[in-house]
Amino acid sequence: MGTEEVTRRPRVQLPHRTTRPLRAVAKRVAVATALLFLVVLVVALDADGYRDSHDGKVSLLDAFYYATVTVSTTGYGDITPVSPAARLINIVFITPVRVLFLIVLVGTTLEVLAERTREDWRVARWRSRVHDHIVVAGYGTKGRSAIKTLLGTGVDRASIVVVDPDPRMVADAAEAGFVGVLGDATRSDVLGRAGVRRARQVVVASARDDTAVLITLTARQLNPTAVIQAAVREAENVPLLRQSGADNVITSSEAAGRLLGMSASHPHVSAVLEDLLEQGSGLDLTEREVRPEEVGRPVTAVGQPAVAVVRDGVTLPYDHAACSALAPGDRLIVVRSTPPRDAEPAAPEG
Repeated sequence: MGTEEVTRRPRVQLPHRTTRPLRAVAKRVAVATALLFLVVLVVALDADGYRDSHDGKVSLLDAFYYATVTVSTTGYGDITPVSPAARLINIVFITPVRVLFLIVLVGTTLEVLAERTREDWRVARWRSRVHDHIVVAGYGTKGRSAIKTLLGTGVDRASIVVVDPDPRMVADAAEAGFVGVLGDATRSDVLGRAGVRRARQVVVASARDDTAVLITLTARQLNPTAVIQAAVREAENVPLLRQSGADNVITSSEAAGRLLGMSASHPHVSAVLEDLLEQGSGLDLTEREVRPEEVGRPVTAVGQPAVAVVRDGVTLPYDHAACSALAPGDRLIVVRSTPPRDAEPAAPEG
């Protein structure tokens, strides 16, 4: 499948469990064999109710032969039920078994049709319900890291939609439990399938800066109110991303360089920064509203270590003069400690 074909036909892939083809075939063969042996058993138990045109008697081999030609609908007619009981068994048992056997034989085709219908229904149902979700454009290293951080902050896995032009990436995302959309995120129809018009955030994590610009332009055109987070490799492209509609832009190459420099000169500080970036364990940076009892107090008096105050969209460092008295509507950037999940609570002293 070429890139142009993928672009023309974007599709949504919902999370699902896959069954190995060999295992599916083995299950069908087992069911067909069981049905065949059931018919053999019934015919053998009532062998006197059947007549063989060759010698008049029905042996165990004849029972296998009759079962095979009957359930496969071949029906040569050389062995026939003659007693009322045998004919009744053919009506109420062997005929339904024949139908089930045929279903097993054509099970692959039926399964494909049923799976396609079921998948179309699931996609239609998902589209009617999805809203206030997060669209992640790109499932490479940056996209997966962004999703990992989102999950660490408590974002529901079902509220994340991944868009990527690589079928393997979309398959990996679906296997990880995310809704995946196969297609080029620079196209409005692809983002439309991802429900970007009703999304609350868009994370642009493409590998190329020019692609990130086009994705941002398209997303902003479709959704003027969504918060768009974008990543670029080169700092010179940051103004272009902001002009395209990105609310926040991260320079990935420079950020990595800063961490490298910090690690070389201050290794312990670098370790703390890495811990802060890893959400869900150790030290976490989080944003919260100022509580009513904290209004009017200095930022240093809050219960958690606060590093900044966001007031009227402006971020103020903790030692800024304006932070001497917190105001209603302020938001705090605080550091909190998250204990390991397997850590046991400390025993009380005394």
